[in-house]
Amino acid sequence: MFNIKNIGAILLVVFSISLGNAQIKIGDVLPNITLQDTKNNAVKLNAFKGKTVLVDFWASWCGPCRLANRKLVKMHDKYKAKNFEIVGISIDTDKSKWMKAIEKDKIQYVQLIDPKGFDAKTAVSFGVDALPATFLFDATGKLIAINPTEAQIISQINKK
Repeated sequence: MFNIKNIGAILLVVFSISLGNAQIKIGDVLPNITLQDTKNNAVKLNAFKGKTVLVDFWASWCGPCRLANRKLVKMHDKYKAKNFEIVGISIDTDKSKWMKAIEKDKIQYVQLIDPKGFDAKTAVSFGVDALPATFLFDATGKLIAINPTEAQIISQINKK
């Protein structure tokens, strides 16, 4: 006979399995997610299909993210002409701090915000539990690496 404790345990297992399946994994395609950019325009993440895309989750308060931004700005400048795009997704809860960080870090590539911190729908669907977190998609829109090295990114950019 089932008691409340057993039912609760079963529900917890089912919830955990469904949550795990909801997160993006290698081989999945760019998700159909729409977020706001710095000018409050709606931008669809899957609109970047056709390019090598690095999705970078970060926040203005994250020291390692801010250091990574320096490298990403240089990488974007060097490879943007090679059908490469970086899409930054901030989980900042304070839009003004996000905007100041973009300006200070001199970020010119696409910046989007999902302002609910680690509870943001986008962060949850990507399985982001630490920052920075990056996801590399090939030109077909398929996820090929999670937290790739710089060498892996450049190798993918240079594939024809």
